[in-house]
Amino acid sequence: MYRMAIMALVTEDKQLNKDRCIRLALVHDMAECIVGDIAPADNISKEEKHQREEGSVLQAAMKHLTQLLSEDLKKEIYELWEEYEHQSTAEARFVKELDQCEMILQASEYEELEKMPGRLQDFYDSTSGKFNHPEVVQLVSSINMERNTKIAATTSEPHS
Repeated sequence: MYRMAIMALVTEDKQLNKDRCIRLALVHDMAECIVGDIAPADNISKEEKHQREEGSVLQAAMKHLTQLLSEDLKKEIYELWEEYEHQSTAEARFVKELDQCEMILQASEYEELEKMPGRLQDFYDSTSGKFNHPEVVQLVSSINMERNTKIAATTSEPHS
Protein backbone atom coordinates (compact mmCIF):
# COMPACT_ATOMS: atom_id res chain seq x y z
CA MET A 1 0.00 0.00 0.00
CA TYR A 2 2.75 2.46 0.99
CA ARG A 3 4.93 1.58 -2.00
CA MET A 4 1.99 2.19 -4.32
CA ALA A 5 1.50 5.65 -2.81
CA ILE A 6 5.17 6.40 -3.51
CA MET A 7 4.79 5.08 -7.06
CA ALA A 8 1.79 7.39 -7.51
CA LEU A 9 3.76 10.29 -6.07
CA VAL A 10 6.50 9.97 -8.69
CA THR A 11 4.25 9.72 -11.74
CA GLU A 12 5.04 12.30 -14.37
CA ASP A 13 1.63 12.00 -16.06
CA LYS A 14 0.23 15.54 -16.00
CA GLN A 15 -3.19 14.24 -17.07
CA LEU A 16 -3.64 12.53 -13.69
CA ASN A 17 -4.52 14.18 -10.40
CA LYS A 18 -1.46 13.02 -8.47
CA ASP A 19 -2.94 13.82 -5.06
CA ARG A 20 -6.02 11.74 -5.85
CA CYS A 21 -3.82 8.85 -7.05
CA ILE A 22 -1.89 8.89 -3.77
CA ARG A 23 -5.13 8.91 -1.77
CA LEU A 24 -6.57 6.07 -3.85
CA ALA A 25 -3.39 4.05 -3.36
CA LEU A 26 -3.58 4.50 0.41
CA VAL A 27 -7.27 3.59 0.66
CA HIS A 28 -7.70 0.89 -2.01
CA ASP A 29 -6.87 -2.17 0.13
CA MET A 30 -8.21 -1.02 3.49
CA ALA A 31 -11.02 -3.57 3.53
CA GLU A 32 -8.54 -6.40 2.90
CA CYS A 33 -7.19 -6.03 6.43
CA ILE A 34 -10.52 -7.52 7.51
CA VAL A 35 -11.64 -9.74 4.60
CA GLY A 36 -8.13 -10.77 3.50
CA ASP A 37 -6.28 -10.48 0.21
CA ILE A 38 -6.60 -13.13 -2.47
CA ALA A 39 -3.48 -13.92 -4.47
CA PRO A 40 -3.23 -16.14 -7.57
CA ALA A 41 -1.23 -18.72 -5.59
CA ASP A 42 -4.08 -19.11 -3.06
CA ASN A 43 -5.89 -21.48 -5.46
CA ILE A 44 -9.29 -20.20 -4.39
CA SER A 45 -12.26 -21.09 -6.56
CA LYS A 46 -13.95 -18.34 -8.54
CA GLU A 47 -17.09 -18.79 -6.43
CA GLU A 48 -15.24 -18.33 -3.13
CA LYS A 49 -13.23 -15.40 -4.53
CA HIS A 50 -16.45 -13.72 -5.62
CA GLN A 51 -18.06 -14.37 -2.24
CA ARG A 52 -15.08 -12.92 -0.34
CA GLU A 53 -14.85 -9.92 -2.64
CA GLU A 54 -18.59 -9.33 -2.79
CA GLY A 55 -19.44 -5.67 -2.50
CA SER A 56 -21.54 -6.04 0.64
CA VAL A 57 -18.73 -7.83 2.51
CA LEU A 58 -16.20 -5.18 1.52
CA GLN A 59 -18.68 -2.38 2.25
CA ALA A 60 -19.26 -3.76 5.74
CA ALA A 61 -15.49 -3.92 6.29
CA MET A 62 -15.07 -0.31 5.15
CA LYS A 63 -17.90 0.83 7.42
CA HIS A 64 -16.25 -0.96 10.33
CA LEU A 65 -12.86 0.62 9.61
CA THR A 66 -14.25 4.14 9.35
CA GLN A 67 -16.81 4.03 12.17
CA LEU A 68 -14.79 6.23 14.53
CA LEU A 69 -14.08 8.93 11.97
CA SER A 70 -16.00 12.15 11.45
CA GLU A 71 -18.74 12.01 8.82
CA ASP A 72 -16.65 14.09 6.41
CA LEU A 73 -13.61 11.80 6.66
CA LYS A 74 -15.76 8.69 6.54
CA LYS A 75 -17.44 9.96 3.37
CA GLU A 76 -14.12 10.91 1.75
CA ILE A 77 -12.47 7.54 2.43
CA TYR A 78 -15.54 5.57 1.39
CA GLU A 79 -15.88 7.56 -1.85
CA LEU A 80 -12.20 7.01 -2.67
CA TRP A 81 -12.59 3.30 -2.01
CA GLU A 82 -15.71 3.11 -4.22
CA GLU A 83 -13.95 5.04 -6.98
CA TYR A 84 -11.18 2.44 -6.94
CA GLU A 85 -13.57 -0.52 -6.71
CA HIS A 86 -15.65 0.73 -9.65
CA GLN A 87 -12.59 1.86 -11.63
CA SER A 88 -14.59 4.96 -12.48
CA THR A 89 -11.74 7.41 -13.17
CA ALA A 90 -8.40 7.52 -14.96
CA GLU A 91 -6.77 7.84 -11.53
CA ALA A 92 -8.49 4.68 -10.25
CA ARG A 93 -7.43 2.73 -13.34
CA PHE A 94 -3.84 3.99 -12.98
CA VAL A 95 -3.74 2.95 -9.32
CA LYS A 96 -5.15 -0.48 -10.27
CA GLU A 97 -2.24 -0.89 -12.65
CA LEU A 98 0.15 0.21 -9.90
CA ASP A 99 -1.41 -2.42 -7.62
CA GLN A 100 -0.83 -5.18 -10.16
CA CYS A 101 2.67 -3.89 -10.93
CA GLU A 102 3.50 -3.79 -7.23
CA MET A 103 2.30 -7.39 -6.90
CA ILE A 104 4.75 -8.65 -9.52
CA LEU A 105 7.50 -6.46 -8.10
CA GLN A 106 6.91 -8.14 -4.75
CA ALA A 107 6.88 -11.57 -6.42
CA SER A 108 10.21 -10.72 -8.05
CA GLU A 109 11.65 -9.76 -4.67
CA TYR A 110 10.47 -13.04 -3.14
CA GLU A 111 11.98 -15.04 -6.00
CA GLU A 112 15.28 -13.24 -5.50
CA LEU A 113 15.20 -13.66 -1.73
CA GLU A 114 14.52 -17.39 -2.10
CA LYS A 115 16.99 -17.66 -5.00
CA MET A 116 14.29 -19.35 -7.07
CA PRO A 117 13.75 -17.24 -10.22
CA GLY A 118 10.55 -18.20 -12.03
CA ARG A 119 8.86 -19.87 -9.05
CA LEU A 120 6.05 -17.30 -8.80
CA GLN A 121 5.02 -17.34 -12.45
CA ASP A 122 1.30 -17.41 -11.51
CA PHE A 123 1.55 -13.82 -10.29
CA TYR A 124 2.99 -12.68 -13.62
CA ASP A 125 0.46 -14.69 -15.62
CA SER A 126 -2.43 -13.14 -13.70
CA THR A 127 -1.39 -9.66 -14.88
CA SER A 128 -0.62 -10.50 -18.49
CA GLY A 129 -2.12 -7.92 -20.86
CA LYS A 130 -3.47 -5.73 -18.05
CA PHE A 131 -1.01 -2.85 -18.28
CA ASN A 132 -1.79 0.15 -20.47
CA HIS A 133 -0.36 3.25 -18.81
CA PRO A 134 3.03 4.02 -20.45
CA GLU A 135 4.88 4.53 -17.15
CA VAL A 136 3.56 1.25 -15.74
CA VAL A 137 4.24 -0.60 -19.00
CA GLN A 138 7.85 0.64 -18.88
CA LEU A 139 8.29 -0.40 -15.23
CA VAL A 140 6.75 -3.84 -15.83
CA SER A 141 8.97 -4.30 -18.88
CA SER A 142 12.05 -3.54 -16.75
CA ILE A 143 10.91 -5.96 -14.04
CA ASN A 144 10.32 -8.69 -16.62
CA MET A 145 13.66 -8.13 -18.36
CA GLU A 146 15.56 -8.32 -15.08
CA ARG A 147 13.61 -11.42 -14.03
CA ASN A 148 14.09 -13.16 -17.40
CA THR A 149 17.84 -12.52 -17.15
CA LYS A 150 17.89 -14.19 -13.72
CA ILE A 151 15.81 -17.14 -14.96
CA ALA A 152 18.13 -17.60 -17.97
CA ALA A 153 21.21 -17.45 -15.73
CA THR A 154 19.71 -20.08 -13.40
CA THR A 155 18.76 -22.47 -16.21
CA SER A 156 22.17 -22.16 -17.88
CA GLU A 157 24.12 -22.92 -14.68
CA PRO A 158 25.56 -26.42 -14.54
CA HIS A 159 23.95 -28.60 -11.86
CA SER A 160 26.24 -30.24 -9.34
